[in-house]
Order: sequence, then structure tokens, then C-alpha cells
Amino acid sequence: MEIKVCHAIVTGGASGLGEATVRNIVGNGGKAVIFDQSEENGKRLERELGEAVLFLKADVTKEGDIQDAVNKAAEFMGGVNTVVNCAGIGIAEKVLGRNGAHNLSLFSRVINVNLIGTFNVIRIAAEIMSSNEVNDQNERGVIINTASVAAYDGQIGQAAYSASKGGIVGMTLPIARELARHGIRVMTIAPGLFHTPMFDTLPKEARDSLGKMVPFPSRLGYPSEYAQLVQSIIENPMLNGETIRLDGAIRMQPK
Repeated sequence: MEIKVCHAIVTGGASGLGEATVRNIVGNGGKAVIFDQSEENGKRLERELGEAVLFLKADVTKEGDIQDAVNKAAEFMGGVNTVVNCAGIGIAEKVLGRNGAHNLSLFSRVINVNLIGTFNVIRIAAEIMSSNEVNDQNERGVIINTASVAAYDGQIGQAAYSASKGGIVGMTLPIARELARHGIRVMTIAPGLFHTPMFDTLPKEARDSLGKMVPFPSRLGYPSEYAQLVQSIIENPMLNGETIRLDGAIRMQPK
């Protein structure tokens, strides 16, 4: 699929990896609908990028929110053929810390947003995609999810986050196999350390120190590099059912 014909839903599209993805799609001639909870950032992007972008405030964990938002996205763009799932949260808490056992509600919330929220968007968007006309590669759409290297190299305190991202990796192949008959590809990207808004709260020295942990290039990844890989997945029809680590060869230490 050519990126210029993308009619994309991008969850978490108002900042970080999602924002970079929206900018790249629109910059190459496609259209994008942002699903995010940040009205301020979403509306800012909508104003800046013009008529090719629509912001919809939506909670990925809520069935009604996403069903309504996907319908509105399809109406705005004249259909949906691309989904990029970037919405997610993270916490750091030990299973057994100084204050006792891990808070169960926090664990559940991370799973609910990162894993169940991703699946919620996949299932509703796939239903709409399945009615698309096929392109010259017999494709009807592509779905790209965001995991993390924590799915493989989870650190101490990342039990909830790693479990949620490992679940995304685990469901990639079975969903790709199932949706193959509809001409819908499913891929996942597992980023390493990327300069997203979360890192802006750290001093520059701390960010530089984290970047030096990456073998090469020894720096934090740029969101634009994530967006570049999204574009490659969109444009290469043989990429299906796989998780790609985008991490500069980093392997995270226990802590």
C-alpha cells in the first residue's frame, strides 16, 4: 500500500510516536484521524496539519468510544485502511516493594489500556476494513501495533508493563493469520529507548546517559524513526505477522 493513499487511525496520535506517525502520513499525502485523550495536543495538531487530520477524544478501553470514533473516522476519510496503535501507559512498581505487594488495580489498568485497549481498536477497525475494496496487492488494510523491548527484556518493576507489551507481541501472529483471508496485514513494532514526552521530564544529563546504553547509534531514538518504520511496513506487502525490534541493538539490564 502506498502511504499517500493511507486513511489512518492513529491511537495516542497527539504526542510522541503517534504524533510523528500522523505527521509522516499527512506529509506524504495521506489522511489521519487521531484518537487520544489529550484534547489540547490533539486540537493543536488538527489546526496545524489542516483538513487531512481530525482529532477525536477517545478512550481505547471503552467499547462505545472506539466504535463511535471508528465510524466517525471512516466517514471523515471515506474509509479506513490503516491503524497504528500507539496509545499506552507505563508504571514502575515492584511485585514486592517497600510498601508491600504490587497494587493490583494498577497492574490491571496497565493491561487494560495497553493490551485490551489495543485489541479493542483492532477488532472494531478490522471489521470496517474487511469491507474495503482490494488494491493491486489484494490488500484491504494494515494494522501496526506498538509493543516494547520490555516484552523481551523487562526490568525489575516492569511486571505490568512487560506483561501488557508481551501480550501485544503474542497476539500479533494469530491475528495476522486470521485476518489474512480478508487481506489485512498485522505487524508490531517493539521500540527501545525513544525520546518521547516521558523523557522530557528528565534532565539532559539523564537522557544522554540513557542514550549511551544503546550500542549504536548511542542515543535515544527519534519518533521520526518510528514513523519511518511504520511507513516501510505500510509499503511492503510481505511484512506480516511479525514483531520488529527498533532499538539500536539494546538489551535491557535487570535494573
